[in-house]
Order: sequence, then structure tokens, then C-alpha cells
Amino acid sequence: MSSYLIANYNITNPEAYRAYSAAVGPTILAHKGEILVAGPGSEVVEGEPGAVTVVLKFPSRAALRGWYDSPEYQAIIHLRTDNTEGGLVFADEFTMPGS
Repeated sequence: MSSYLIANYNITNPEAYRAYSAAVGPTILAHKGEILVAGPGSEVVEGEPGAVTVVLKFPSRAALRGWYDSPEYQAIIHLRTDNTEGGLVFADEFTMPGS
């Protein structure tokens, strides 16, 4: 079952955040992740979400967790967390009951 990372945040320090943007892609791809959505431009329909939305897809929760906990991602995570405000969740693919 696929597992997704869904993040929504505002960038508080664009200059410092650029280093994260440049470094994160290869770490995702190395763990068999797919970048489905990344960046600004989402249309706000309800609430007050951040300007940046990210959706990543991994083959499983174990693969997603393996990427997130990997030494290569942990080496750069501070470039995001120090320069953004918002949230990040892991969510598994939905399967309709009885399917």
C-alpha cells in the first residue's frame, strides 16, 4: 500500500531554504519516492494553509519512514525546519472497504 507525505508550510527564510530545495530531490528519488506536488501555486479553497504544498508518494510506510529517517535526509532536514513554519503528515493510501 502506498504511503504519502503531505506538507503545507510558509517559507520564512527564502535564501536559506534554497539549499533545501536543491538537496532534497535526490534523497527522495534514492528511496523510490515520487514527487507528486511541490511548490507554491495551490488554490486556497478553505482555511488558511501555507503557500507551499508538497505531496510525496512512496511504495509503503516503511519506505517513507526509511527516507525520512535516512542519514542523507536527516543531514538536510534542518534546512526546511529552520526556514519554514507549517505541518507535515504521513498518510497511507485509502482503500474503500469491501474493495
